[in-house]
Amino acid sequence: MVSAVAPPAPKEVPSEYSWDEKGPPREAKWWYSTFHTVTAMVGAGVLSLPYAMAYLGWGPGTIVMVLSWCITLNTMWQMIQLHECVPGVRFDHYYDLGRHAFGPKLGPWIVIPQQLIVQVGCDIVYMVTGGKCLKKFMEIACTNCTRIRQSYWICIFGSTHFFLSQLPNFNSVSGVSLAAAIMSLSYSTIAWVGSLTHGQVENVSYAYKKTSGADYIFRVFNALGQISFAYAGHAVVLEIQATVPSTPEKPSRVPMWKGAVWAYFINAICYFPVAFIGYWAFGQDVADNVLVALERPSWLIAAANLMVVIHVIGSYQVYAMPVFDMLETAMVKKLNFPPGIALRILVRSAYVAFTLFIGVTFPFFGDLLGFFGGFGFAPTSYFLPSIIWLVLKKPRRFSTSWFINWACIYIGLFIMLSSTIGGLRNIIADSSSYHFYT
Repeated sequence: MVSAVAPPAPKEVPSEYSWDEKGPPREAKWWYSTFHTVTAMVGAGVLSLPYAMAYLGWGPGTIVMVLSWCITLNTMWQMIQLHECVPGVRFDHYYDLGRHAFGPKLGPWIVIPQQLIVQVGCDIVYMVTGGKCLKKFMEIACTNCTRIRQSYWICIFGSTHFFLSQLPNFNSVSGVSLAAAIMSLSYSTIAWVGSLTHGQVENVSYAYKKTSGADYIFRVFNALGQISFAYAGHAVVLEIQATVPSTPEKPSRVPMWKGAVWAYFINAICYFPVAFIGYWAFGQDVADNVLVALERPSWLIAAANLMVVIHVIGSYQVYAMPVFDMLETAMVKKLNFPPGIALRILVRSAYVAFTLFIGVTFPFFGDLLGFFGGFGFAPTSYFLPSIIWLVLKKPRRFSTSWFINWACIYIGLFIMLSSTIGGLRNIIADSSSYHFYT
């Protein structure tokens, strides 16, 4: 009788990007992955979904929304399964998985630029969103207060991150992330309930916006980018899963997938009502932030804007943590900086200052969503996991898995190219109405 040999306990993959030999703390429960994923995904982009629907219309808009939800749930599952696709090894970072799939030289060049675009892009947009919503909250809550420029509100919002960014890892920001997840569910509910209570505006129209043919096509492309921005959580899913304990008997993919399913359920009850009811209420004239269109009751709209502020504080940290790790690793390995508090303060404060500067300088909320959504979020969420799955798992040609993955790749490529072009074109076309340092 031959006795089975137990597989080794999973460990962190050896990586040139990892200088902390102990690896990340692996103490998270399955619900940690739920609220981290909700915080990463259900961001300010949900408030722009009715605006995207205004360019897509009821039929195409509904199809794109549902298809995006299904595709990204599938690619989320793939990422979770690939985290421990090699026995005894855990790929704790997206770029580690990329190195394994595409090789040590090509892998980082494929994954790291896309991941950084998502993470840094989100943080910049969240700087703008946090400042705008903080400004809106104060203007509603204190009508007699002296009005100050939006740039100052962005700076006030950004100042909180100079302190929060000193928290060492994902587990240390779990409380902030939980509060952010609760806030995202709350302000999404306010957005769609407020729209429902508001009812349809007079002479509401669901016709396509009247503009030139070329301009409309580009606007549709930008709308696709706004929807892809709403599914940006894949860029940090492996880093979130890295905090979950794993044993041969209970690998991390089990609790992580349970958490992801609950996160997608919360995602659905946030996204679909906001998109559909917001569009139903305001039609083609809906603003790029649906909360802006809601003016009564004022106290509720003020509360919703404050909830957005709290949420994007947590979202900023969730997306910034992997960037901090990458930057600190580069400083230690490439420039021989000693690891410690001084390095953390230097690197993280510089990163916060950079994203704050860009956010203050370019406060173009709607078009930034479309541009970043296509250029960065579509690859990491829609088709890069499918490419890695085909490379590593090698499903049988013309099998169901093979067809699904290639469909995700083609749809994702189309969204990436079209929304990037649309977002960039809209930034150029609308540049005359933009004001720097507003």
